[in-house]
Amino acid sequence: MATYKELLAKKQELDAEIENARQVEAQYALNQIRETIATFGFTPEDVFGVRRKGKAPNRAPQFRNPETGETWGGRGPHPRWLKGKDPEEFRIKS
Repeated sequence: MATYKELLAKKQELDAEIENARQVEAQYALNQIRETIATFGFTPEDVFGVRRKGKAPNRAPQFRNPETGETWGGRGPHPRWLKGKDPEEFRIKS
């Protein structure tokens, strides 16, 4: 039966072999991908799809705390300063 140190040495050798094989196969796959893209003229959007837009654009503030000037756009949870109060009292008049 192999000793602990012998097994660790074998493991290190296998880990190195695995990494080398991964690099060789990854490079081969990348070359195939590049060749296919060049052959068919794919664009980044073809390959990766169209990126979705990030967060929704900032909305103009709809409500203002007269004491602090803090504003709220009207979406999401109510701010603490508005809890238990009628939001219409704090609506910003346009």
